[in-house]
Amino acid sequence: MDLIHRTNLRVAQSAVGRYFRLENSGHVKERKGSRFLTEVRAGLATFFAMAYILSVNATIVSQTGGTCVCPPEDKKDLCDHNVEYLLCVQEIRRDLVTATAAISALTSFCMGLFANMPIALAPGMGMNAFFTFSVVGYHGSGSLPYEIALTVVFVEGLVFVGLTLLGLRQWLARAMPLCIKQAICPGIGLFLTVIGLTYSSGIGLITGARETPTEIAGCKPEYLDPNTGLCPSSRKMRSPTLWIGVFCGGFITCFLMMFRVRGAIIIGILLVSIISWPRESAVTYFPHTEVGNQAFDFFKQVVAFHPIQHTLNALQWDISGYGTEFGVMFITFLYVAVLDATAVLYSMARFCNIVDPETQDFERSTVAFLVDAFAICFSSLFGLTPVTTFVESGAGISEGGKTGLTAITSGLCFFISVFFAPIFASIPPWATGCTLVIVGVLMATSCKDINWGYLGDAVPAFLTIALMPFTYSVAYGLIAGICSYILLNFAAWLIEMASGGRITPPEINQKDPWTWKFEGGVLPPWLLRAAHGKKDFWREYDQERGTSESSGPSGSGGAKAAEVSVAFAEGRGSQGH
Repeated sequence: MDLIHRTNLRVAQSAVGRYFRLENSGHVKERKGSRFLTEVRAGLATFFAMAYILSVNATIVSQTGGTCVCPPEDKKDLCDHNVEYLLCVQEIRRDLVTATAAISALTSFCMGLFANMPIALAPGMGMNAFFTFSVVGYHGSGSLPYEIALTVVFVEGLVFVGLTLLGLRQWLARAMPLCIKQAICPGIGLFLTVIGLTYSSGIGLITGARETPTEIAGCKPEYLDPNTGLCPSSRKMRSPTLWIGVFCGGFITCFLMMFRVRGAIIIGILLVSIISWPRESAVTYFPHTEVGNQAFDFFKQVVAFHPIQHTLNALQWDISGYGTEFGVMFITFLYVAVLDATAVLYSMARFCNIVDPETQDFERSTVAFLVDAFAICFSSLFGLTPVTTFVESGAGISEGGKTGLTAITSGLCFFISVFFAPIFASIPPWATGCTLVIVGVLMATSCKDINWGYLGDAVPAFLTIALMPFTYSVAYGLIAGICSYILLNFAAWLIEMASGGRITPPEINQKDPWTWKFEGGVLPPWLLRAAHGKKDFWREYDQERGTSESSGPSGSGGAKAAEVSVAFAEGRGSQGH
């Protein structure tokens, strides 16, 4: 323990510690409770919670067929029996494993280094399925070819960057009603819970059905009825992988967390993974099937680097004949990204307690929003669907991550996984399923802060929480919450105005206040500083004030910087400061 303490203290007092604002670094805005080794452990927890994306994303997107060409004579059965085409699809899948690891490494590292946020990024679940099955279609049977769909993603990313530079995303996050902001974390927590309970990325406890939206499952995947998606009654709750996930990945992890054992989440994930790797085990991740054999052959390589050969820079700019479809998909991708990515990033900032209660903003928010906006452009160049802030970052935050070192650690792990993809792509979904449920529990704590005393706040908050998991989309939950808030409260305001203030809801005095005006205005701070002639407009006044306060002989420099900061906030800065 003394060695750990000395290591943390030594790093904190170095230039690295000061840059990332670790506790005991001496920075005036150091983040209390942030320690180097804790950040590393948190980054590992985030990575292990996200590692499933390496294989899952590649599997989903490769079903488009990528750049493979299906001969006209085989298009009737979508080339399902064309061996040459299927071998090409296998190559595309390996390309996408490498691409997913590389883009996740690059964007997570940038988020940690430039924005100092404990948040990792990767191609988003949901959008990859929409891209595959609704846009490109299975083996290219959709409305847009794979190459043109990537161009849509690239253009949407550029527009997203523009919205971020103008401060519109930051303003949207700040201007959301308080009840909606407080509901986002629990909603995402339930969303994570659903992900952790399903087959594709969890323990397989629930499944979808036609007559009922969800139903108890827990059977082996081979017993799922292909028509109804249900488990036979005699097979429910009999999957050994379900119980391994529940007890080893769930209860043991919770028990260790109750006693504050460091790295409890990582221990749980590794324990289940190691138990699931032997082939002769009843809970093996490598059954004796064609798919299992391929997965095991890949796993046995341990170290393997597969260069991206087919999907790199596959964009096609000639969209003649696809104008309408291009426009529809562009608008769809953009509005989902604006709501989904913005809400998740902001909720993660709230989850790690770095949102200023007065400005409703967080440090380096413009940089953080820019990183995830540029990430979308880069993802298309790698042949991937839009990259976004991953809700699984909550696993690292709950492990104690507070600074960008957490994201950098996750990014380095993704970089290593480029060469150790056989290992990291073999972490079974039931190893991380209960981890996501535990993170959902931790994120649900902000429910207590919602104003349940006034229906104009309570109903929008509840709809936000409920519809995120039920629609499998953060964006749809936000749309429901915001629209219901506007309808309820605008109607109440109209009645109050028409009646001269005589007719108002009895609990109106309990309503949370709302305003679209915030300190600093709508435009981002860097733009205001540039408009007032500040040459180094990218530098924050708070950073200047912090440096001056810590280095000035009697705090006079800090007072001067604070005075200048106030002057610019009021719109009366001096030229060339």
